[in-house]
Amino acid sequence: MTCKGICVRYKAQKPVGTGRYASGQRRCQICEIFIKWEGLWCPCCGYRLRTKPRNLKYKAKLRARVEADAVEAKSVEVQPEVEEIAVTAKTAKSKTKKSKATKTKEKTLCEYCQKSFVYLDKHQKNCKKNPNNMADASQESESIAIKA
Repeated sequence: MTCKGICVRYKAQKPVGTGRYASGQRRCQICEIFIKWEGLWCPCCGYRLRTKPRNLKYKAKLRARVEADAVEAKSVEVQPEVEEIAVTAKTAKSKTKKSKATKTKEKTLCEYCQKSFVYLDKHQKNCKKNPNNMADASQESESIAIKA
């Protein structure tokens, strides 16, 4: 396992204000270079890349930075959720207003059962409490009995 020179393509510049490991860079011990690479293995020599510092002082710095980023990410995530809920509530209200506006027909009460219906004439023809329907139903049953 030796350096083949491929790693030079992936050589990473030192970031300003943050550490190399905190910014996502990895170090190959064989090639002795920091590279910007997503895999666990060096693209050049195939050796395992280091993703964390070995020095105790730099380990503590990285740990503090990761914790600070996690806290910041949580605070950023909470705010969009509140905004999304507010947006969905507004859209739900607007939908209900539209649906109420589209209903132009009024419901009226049935004379026989006292329930409200939009199409009252259809209901009254088939209403079970309508005395005219009961007479028709009894005649039909009698005629069926006679035919059978």
